[in-house]
Amino acid sequence: MAPTHKNTALTPVLAAAGAIILGKEHQLRLALSCLLARGHLLIEDLPGVGKTMLAHTLARLLGLDFQRIQFTSDMLPADILGISVFDRERGDFRFHPGPIFTQVVLADEINRATPKAQSALLEAMEERQVTIEGATRPLPQPFFVIATQNPSHQIGTFPLPESQLDRFLMRIELGYPDRAAERALFEGRDRRALLAETAPLLLPDILIAEQARAAKLHVAAPLFDYVQALVTHTRNAPDWKTGLSPRAGLGLIAAARAWALLDGRDHVLPEDVQAVLPAVAIHRLSASGDQRSAAEIAKALIEAVPLP
Repeated sequence: MAPTHKNTALTPVLAAAGAIILGKEHQLRLALSCLLARGHLLIEDLPGVGKTMLAHTLARLLGLDFQRIQFTSDMLPADILGISVFDRERGDFRFHPGPIFTQVVLADEINRATPKAQSALLEAMEERQVTIEGATRPLPQPFFVIATQNPSHQIGTFPLPESQLDRFLMRIELGYPDRAAERALFEGRDRRALLAETAPLLLPDILIAEQARAAKLHVAAPLFDYVQALVTHTRNAPDWKTGLSPRAGLGLIAAARAWALLDGRDHVLPEDVQAVLPAVAIHRLSASGDQRSAAEIAKALIEAVPLP
């Protein structure tokens, strides 16, 4: 049975985002599913295709505080996390929080920073807190990292280590718009001006409630069998040096639940798992010399594992 689309609390958000980011409905739905699943998103693509605008748009429509961090080769961890500065009047050190202390963080061109600066995000993304100078400081809720990176063949990039890639629930590509969307973009208003006039459509408390709803969506036992079969296949097939970890399987289930919630359902279907599989799984699979696209690899994996 194919999924049926119903109106949910997030339907207006998707519609409004689609009016700003033209021709990218599937990618927008993946990005919102990632947020609903309390994950983090990595967007890998060429400059100028709308990566930064997507992050701005989601933060604006969801009513979330937003900070952008432009990663550079000379960036230090303190530039992300913050630093303690001596206050002469008080006679002690006062902590000045960095841009990580916000609800939506855009880590722009993350692979232009050194591994030391990249690793400053690790604890924040996994634990939703940071430890600085022995003190643990919680991050705002909800907390969502959207990182962008240029393709690894471009000059001046440092590939993300596998441990950091695994912190991202999803990795997506935007690609060039189709002809009709690009023409509408050329003829329409400036996207930034349009976004500036757009009012938030959701409150953070409602988003947190929707995240809790997504986490409770029913998953039948055969569907757990299906996810486990997909994960097991990647470990046994000769296509990959390393297969999917248990954390990847958990991420696949969480993302499928969020995708189902956006359809207005209270249960997860195999089609939900298949819809999010390319974004959740492919960046976690190590395949040397594989020139296929993420969609092609995911299609081969889906065809290799029978449905429940």
